[in-house]
Amino acid sequence: MTQTLFITGASSGIGAATARAAVAAGWNVALFARSADKLSALAKELGDRAMVVSGDATDIDALTAAAAQVADHFGGIDAAYANAGRGLSKPGTEAGDLDDIRGMIDLNVMGVVLTARALLPHLRKTRGTLVLTGSAAGRQHIKGSIYGATKWFVHGYAGNLAEEMREWGGRCCVVAPGMVDTAFFDDGAPDKLQPDDVAAAVIHMITAPDRAAIREVYLMPQA
Repeated sequence: MTQTLFITGASSGIGAATARAAVAAGWNVALFARSADKLSALAKELGDRAMVVSGDATDIDALTAAAAQVADHFGGIDAAYANAGRGLSKPGTEAGDLDDIRGMIDLNVMGVVLTARALLPHLRKTRGTLVLTGSAAGRQHIKGSIYGATKWFVHGYAGNLAEEMREWGGRCCVVAPGMVDTAFFDDGAPDKLQPDDVAAAVIHMITAPDRAAIREVYLMPQA
């Protein structure tokens, strides 16, 4: 039976690359993000295995409704990828804009918690896997980085969820990339990791045998 992956932040970058990799591996994908136009274009590329459920990852009602629609359409949800997140337009505790800081923390922290809250009831039914996007910035101290601190939360939360989910056969994993060539960086990073590299790690985690819980994949560019 074909399995289904629910992806937040699916409209571009790592999320879109993961959707393509999942479909190539034989999975159905649910594409969740705010940009309905981009999601529709991606779904058209991917074909019948893709479903668009647009919404904001900080909106629990939107996430809950989307998860229910996907489970009804595909017959269940076997894995979820909490990938939505962002950085700051101007970093720093003193220099950064407070509204920008609040928005980032809301998405990078609460967005992950709310995604887990909406998807866990469905993953419990399938003994499924939840993947969170962490970062190399969540494994080291970076001078003044509030973004990095949000990823420290993700890493800690992933470990705590892993212990909770294992009680019913579920798995929680974190993928922690270094610099990736996405729109996150204004000038790009073509000599660093590519979104496909992170996508491959996510697919590796959600397709691992039931006996193996891959708690973390830490990816760094060689250059």
